[in-house]
Amino acid sequence: MAEIGYTMMCEQTPARQLVEDVAVAERVGFDYAVISDHYFPWLEEMGHSPYAWSVLGAAAYVTDRLPLMTYVTCPIMRYHPAVVAQKAATMGVLTQGRFALGLGSGENLNEHVVGHGWPGADTRHEMFREAIEIVRELFGGRYTTYRGDFFDVDSAKLFDLPERPVPLAIAASGRRSAEIAARYGDALVAVDPDAGLVERFAAAGGRGKPVYGQLAISYDPDAKAALERAHRLWRWSAAGWKVMAELPAPVNFAACSATVRPEDIAGKVPCGPDVEAVVEAVRRYVDAGFTHVALVQIGHEHQRGFLDWSERELLPALRRL
Repeated sequence: MAEIGYTMMCEQTPARQLVEDVAVAERVGFDYAVISDHYFPWLEEMGHSPYAWSVLGAAAYVTDRLPLMTYVTCPIMRYHPAVVAQKAATMGVLTQGRFALGLGSGENLNEHVVGHGWPGADTRHEMFREAIEIVRELFGGRYTTYRGDFFDVDSAKLFDLPERPVPLAIAASGRRSAEIAARYGDALVAVDPDAGLVERFAAAGGRGKPVYGQLAISYDPDAKAALERAHRLWRWSAAGWKVMAELPAPVNFAACSATVRPEDIAGKVPCGPDVEAVVEAVRRYVDAGFTHVALVQIGHEHQRGFLDWSERELLPALRRL
């Protein structure tokens, strides 16, 4: 049985509500929680994008048992990897070992804000590999000097470290990134229930390590209202990762998704109060080899209804999966 997580989706939710909601998620029985780490929302209609690390600090104090993880942080432009290591180590201390650092190679949407342009995919992979090496080295507690093609570190050391190093969960979408995840990561992060990707990760050295996935749903007692909301706020996802990683602003995601129909989203996102539809969607991840699946409820106004429904109906049904 996969562990079922709750997603703090920064791009659609005010900061204080994110903290309040994750406390409720712990109470109703979710196994862990993840948080997105963006500068922009994908669409203007989503309306929010608070700083994930401030939210995480607050979340550490309103939860007692819930493991927390970034899903995911990009350490190659907006944040220097040495700073990411310090933030993650501090979260490991604050949570007393309940934090995992999810890392990915990022999206133009969030990284272009520092004015360095957006490199090609091959360059990003090399930058990402160097960044992970720096983070891992600093987690060892030693003075670290690093000279790479993209990053330098000059005699850095982390003075506040958890008892055990923060686990690294590495996002991957293809062969090369799966190999990086297997070599450097303690877990794999993937978006789609792709059994082939999981097997590539396993074959490259990741066999037996956790595999994290994420599933968007739109719960509402009114299925029609649920679909309308999913289309309005989640149509950006239809483009796929190879397009999404390159677009620079919400206006570009709006233009790219202008022809996406509600029925296109209905094929990807369970909409309405049908528990079995969610169970079957989660089953696809489990069958593909995923050990963890985080649910995203679309729409910040509907989080409490979703959490109540999860406690009454959804989580008990998923436990029987």
